Amino acid sequence: MADIMMYNVIILGFAFMFVFTAFQTTSGIEETVIESVQHDSSNSTRQEFEGSGYYSLAIIYGVFAFSNWLAPSVVSLIGPRATMFISGAVYTGFIAIFLSLKIWSLYMMSVFLGIAAALIWTAQGNFLTINSTSETMGRNSGIFWAMLQCSLLFGNIFIYFEIGKTSATYITKTTRMTIFLVLTSVSGIGVLIFLLLRKVPPRDESSIQSTEQSPDTDVRLGPVQSLVRSFQLLKMKAMLLLMVCFFYTGLELTYFSGVYGTCVGNTHLFGVKSKSYVALCGILIGCGEILGGAIFGLMGRNQQISRDPIVLLGFIVHIIAFYLSLVNLPSGSPISDTFNQEGYIQPNLALALVTAFLLGFGDACFNTQVYSILGYLFPNDSAPAFALFKFTQSLSAAIAFFYAKHLLLHWQLLILVVFAVLGTMSFAVVEWTASRRVREGYEKI
Repeated sequence: MADIMMYNVIILGFAFMFVFTAFQTTSGIEETVIESVQHDSSNSTRQEFEGSGYYSLAIIYGVFAFSNWLAPSVVSLIGPRATMFISGAVYTGFIAIFLSLKIWSLYMMSVFLGIAAALIWTAQGNFLTINSTSETMGRNSGIFWAMLQCSLLFGNIFIYFEIGKTSATYITKTTRMTIFLVLTSVSGIGVLIFLLLRKVPPRDESSIQSTEQSPDTDVRLGPVQSLVRSFQLLKMKAMLLLMVCFFYTGLELTYFSGVYGTCVGNTHLFGVKSKSYVALCGILIGCGEILGGAIFGLMGRNQQISRDPIVLLGFIVHIIAFYLSLVNLPSGSPISDTFNQEGYIQPNLALALVTAFLLGFGDACFNTQVYSILGYLFPNDSAPAFALFKFTQSLSAAIAFFYAKHLLLHWQLLILVVFAVLGTMSFAVVEWTASRRVREGYEKI
């Protein structure tokens, strides 16, 4: 059984790596691409395209948030493998619309993608838990996270060289077509990889984790029971505290996945190839994510290493990244192109790339430990627990993408710092409480 479980973790990582190579690359350049489409239409007789990448992403994460309440029911009804396959197909459809971008298709597919995102992530968390034990949950979450974040590396390497072929200030139509044909194909391959996942045989009594229930029991709950269980988890103090940390992960997700790259691309003091540096930042974010996932995946094998020092490390790294963003980037860069503006210093590309790496590494610190603590505290309620995580994270991301279009950079960074403090403190309280109760011989929560 252990071989099948490890096989499933690796295949799951590959499937998400392909699908999210396409999607995370798309979301990272979406606002920049739409600005280029608007530039094309403003210089022609066609009606100007009035869509917004920020608003599209806000719709995705807003729908994502509320769809999470129904996601456990769907997972319990059709199973995690079928759920991930269908949802992956929707991701592919969203990427394909950029081949012929229309405002109605952009926002309509954003709604569909929000639903699919809730389903695919709830199913992923459930499937990862089914294929893990209390001893291997930290290791498996680290392995999965490192493989997933390879998507940032591969996709952005392609984007960097593709955009860098020209010296145009904006991304040309020919370049956009090439980019999205490749990304659509890559996502389609990832969807097919989901078909290789195997069903896990029932576990022996000896493998059940100190309860009378198997960790995949929540899959066998009915749709109504799964939804009810999601609400019941909200009554637990540990879950309420963790939701503060979940909220912060959504804010920083918005910043590193959509806002930061746009800021760099809009800072024309970086030079004529500033738009291609969006992808270069994505590569460094991916490197940080991969390194963090790999390191903390290995740490997950050592049961003596607790989760709170890793989250504290992520907090420190993110605070440094936010400070570097403040001094290096113009305050108006999240909103529009800045040709002669600078931050507190002359914009420095090397500093921008270091900041990108720190953002990715810090995100890995938080997310690997969130996955680990959810699998540890709620092994028999993995689908409802991961649904609540994604609900809170995506709701905060939707809010952040909406205000990203309107707030100057320093205000966005202030919000991030405040919630970084609160999120780190709440996570530490849950970890300390759980560790103390285990030492005293009580239940985990």
